Amino acid sequence: MEYATAIIIMSLLSISLTVYELRQQSVKLHRLVESHNNIMVTVCRNKEGFQELESHHLVPGDLLVLKEGKALLPCDAILISGQCIVNESMLTGESIPVTKTRLPQADNLKPWRMHCAEDYKKHVLFCGTEVIQTKGDDRGVAKAVVLRTGFNTAKGDLVRSILYPKPMNFKLYRDALRFLMCLIAFAAIGMIYTVCVFALNGEEAGEVVKKALDVITIAVPPALPAALTTGIIYTQRRLKKKGIFCISPQRINMCGQLNLICFDKTGTLTEDGLDLWGLLPSERNCFQDFHSFPADHSLPWGPLFRAMVVCHSLIVWEGKIQGDPLDVKMFEATNWVMLRFAVMQIVVGSFDILAKEKYLKLFHANSHFPHISKTVIDDSSKHHIEGQGSTHATVVRPGPKASSASVEGVIILHQFPFSSALQRMSVIAQEIGGEKQVFTKGAPEMVATLCRAETVPSNFESKLLFYTAQGFRVIGLACKSLQTGRQSTDLTREEVESDLTFLGLLIMENRLKKATKPVLEELSAAHIRSVMVTGDNIQTAVTVAKNAGMISPTNRVILVEANKIPGSFLASVTWKPLEENKTEEYGSLEDDSQTERRIRLAVGSGQYHFAMSGKSYQIIAQHFSHLLPKLLLNGTVFARMSPGQKSSLVEEFQKLDYFVGMCGDGANDCGALKVAHAGISLSEQEASVASPFTSQTPSIACVPELIREGRAALVTSFCMFKYMALYSTIQYLGVLLLYWQLNTFGNYQFLFQDLAITTVIGVTMSFTEAYPKLVPYRPPSQLISPPLLLSVVLNILFSLSMQIFGFLMVQKQPWYSRTDIHSACLSVDSHMENSSSVSSLGLHGMGDGAPNEADNGYKSYENTTVWLLSTINCLIVALVFSKGKPFRKPIYTNYVFILVLMGQLGVCLFLVFADIDGLYSKMDLVCTPTSWRISMVVMLAVTLAVSFLVEEAVIENRALWLLLKKTFRYHSKSHYKRLQRVLEQDSSWPPLNETFFSDSVAISVDENMGGHSNPTFDSNEDTL
Repeated sequence: MEYATAIIIMSLLSISLTVYELRQQSVKLHRLVESHNNIMVTVCRNKEGFQELESHHLVPGDLLVLKEGKALLPCDAILISGQCIVNESMLTGESIPVTKTRLPQADNLKPWRMHCAEDYKKHVLFCGTEVIQTKGDDRGVAKAVVLRTGFNTAKGDLVRSILYPKPMNFKLYRDALRFLMCLIAFAAIGMIYTVCVFALNGEEAGEVVKKALDVITIAVPPALPAALTTGIIYTQRRLKKKGIFCISPQRINMCGQLNLICFDKTGTLTEDGLDLWGLLPSERNCFQDFHSFPADHSLPWGPLFRAMVVCHSLIVWEGKIQGDPLDVKMFEATNWVMLRFAVMQIVVGSFDILAKEKYLKLFHANSHFPHISKTVIDDSSKHHIEGQGSTHATVVRPGPKASSASVEGVIILHQFPFSSALQRMSVIAQEIGGEKQVFTKGAPEMVATLCRAETVPSNFESKLLFYTAQGFRVIGLACKSLQTGRQSTDLTREEVESDLTFLGLLIMENRLKKATKPVLEELSAAHIRSVMVTGDNIQTAVTVAKNAGMISPTNRVILVEANKIPGSFLASVTWKPLEENKTEEYGSLEDDSQTERRIRLAVGSGQYHFAMSGKSYQIIAQHFSHLLPKLLLNGTVFARMSPGQKSSLVEEFQKLDYFVGMCGDGANDCGALKVAHAGISLSEQEASVASPFTSQTPSIACVPELIREGRAALVTSFCMFKYMALYSTIQYLGVLLLYWQLNTFGNYQFLFQDLAITTVIGVTMSFTEAYPKLVPYRPPSQLISPPLLLSVVLNILFSLSMQIFGFLMVQKQPWYSRTDIHSACLSVDSHMENSSSVSSLGLHGMGDGAPNEADNGYKSYENTTVWLLSTINCLIVALVFSKGKPFRKPIYTNYVFILVLMGQLGVCLFLVFADIDGLYSKMDLVCTPTSWRISMVVMLAVTLAVSFLVEEAVIENRALWLLLKKTFRYHSKSHYKRLQRVLEQDSSWPPLNETFFSDSVAISVDENMGGHSNPTFDSNEDTL
């Protein structure tokens, strides 16, 4: 009864711990999603008109009225009037305010998604995001049409991906099932043995069934799930103390296998805040004198300065100018100030009365503002100037330190927010008393294509290469004047962003974070590959990769360029060695014979890296899919990558059998963060649905920390599996030995082994922390590996040998008696006096005497010997299997575990040498001579020595296993390893200064490149 109760308690403990972990995750998710479920919203319906209702009553098609002030969005909605500024940090982990504009009107009948193309996300308000500010337009307050609700929303999709994650094909979890199947098969053999032994001895059928079923509970340890769950919980707590939060604990073990990490560049490898380094103006098709920052003289007022003042998406939020760090630095360099606005108001700050009158005259005259502002508020004096109507706009004006300008201020009338797909943003602005103008800012290559050719300098590409080769981030600026007569909101993006005049280049210095280079060096030393995946210019990315240590100075970079052939369905791919020219002017692609030989030498030794753009990557995936795995094998820099391409790249690496980690700052990295085996978002948010792991430390120092903890957790899992296998096998063998004599362990003996020994060890073994240094190899990823199997098998043999030896040797002792269990310690007189109460051996009293009340039929010399040996043997294997270096700290640093082992050993030795009748009677032990007790201790000491020696000299001898692999010519079966061996034999790879042409029609590849995508950035819908 006691043992059955213990089994139930242990099973309940396992279930409780599992339920606790699931509940904790459920609570976290609930807190993430509950905020938008029960809020009051204003909707307009055909029959009911405007009404207030709870958000869970919303249905697609409802017209949602967005009031002023902060509010959480309860659904996905399309903005149809006005403008909103939202905080999407809950979904992206990035707390930069994002501007949303209304859906543009279109005369055609195309679905809005097709009409808006890549830019559709700038019109969609996503569920779970926070509306910071709303601005109405000439149509009134901001309104949106409900698009999706519940799990169909962007947030719902991410929450569903957490609740029902993509199955992780991790060998540990597959092997765990096989391990349990082996234990069940092992138990089945024991059941057959039990039935045969007891049936042949004439036992009752009911008793035979009970004993056979006992074998299952002995062979399959009920504490295994609890022990494994405990290990993950401890690791999760250690990560939390280090500022790394986890919403997908099952991925922690996978972190121990990571061998490739993809890094975003800006905000991840480099500082978030860019420093404005210089400005290269352009006039009349020629670049002018370079203007550096900070400088003694201010930049003169002109088109380029106007672009810096207005071409951004900054807002005033909580008293500070906030937005993209690049925009903040650019605007701060102008020394202008931004004026705070609110619904029905424009805050004019310290303007004088004359300036205010000019503003009011402008509002009266401008067709964009049919109504005049009700109130213009002076921040300093709080005096009100009365007007009539309302207007909403952002106003910028020269600050106290600004250079002299001929204007009082500039109003930003309309924005076309930045799109990673379009690689640019635009604004429509108007000087006070001046004409409307368009200003565009974005990737220099993209901006140049939108400009009139006669305005782009002839040396544009060489200048761009000169600065990007030095690692600067370069932004192109352009402008044009708008014809009067049309309202800004009625213009399409295509109309606005065409026939521009090129203004110049904005050059920003993107410094590496302090932790970047040491972390990448640590990963490289640990043979963990690093890859850069960025939306920045390819030359800038290559330079940053070199500065960060991703690309060694002695290694060569090969630029892979793929292009579609105009007028056909074919494409070409070219390999060019990318070299830095040491001249002052700019970097170039060298092709002289000396350089060719030098590059060939480096390439021949495998010291080369591929770099390619997102456009080339997509064309190669479509037209040269057979080359993609080869390129990925040495691909280090992937630039101008869209969010969908990032996700696709991670999946392609996974197809090569890499264990891929992704580290980014949220936003455009969300899809890749979810697809990777371990996605790490650098965010101030404690937890977001952007990725499985969130680090509050804004540097990549969290990556090696997570890998260390993952390796420690993985090794702990293996140790736990091995210990549980040995513990159940030791107990199983002992019981089968005693079954031979129709005996078994007593209830309290079972309880002591299961609760006092195994359960406590299972809980405390996981306390060992991760080793601080990453070694250049990973722990095994599967239970069924030769070293692990050999360790288990050998220790089983050692335990079996010791138990059989003790079982047989005790029977050969001169004091041994099968019928008299007191013969070893009591005198003859005492023995005669108590002979009537001596029980016979066996479960049902096989001797002549009547059984004593204290003797329940389990007591025997074999039982005492086997139980004491097996119990202390459990402590031995716990010590031997508790691995320390190289993946965990030495076992002596786990003070709790050591104290537990010492305490358990002390109790066991006390049971061995104590001779307390009441205790022995309760534990079903019998007294044995001191010499035999010492003999048992010697057997245990020999077993400990042999087990420890074999574990250290054979199982943990890495050099020995490498020698065996070499001797038997064993090679890794990983796809990327096999491909490496093939390419090593291919003298023609990689091609240099060659161009290949596709010979077949492209395979169909979705524009988002497949993969799991965050609907906030890449929706899976085709049309709406």
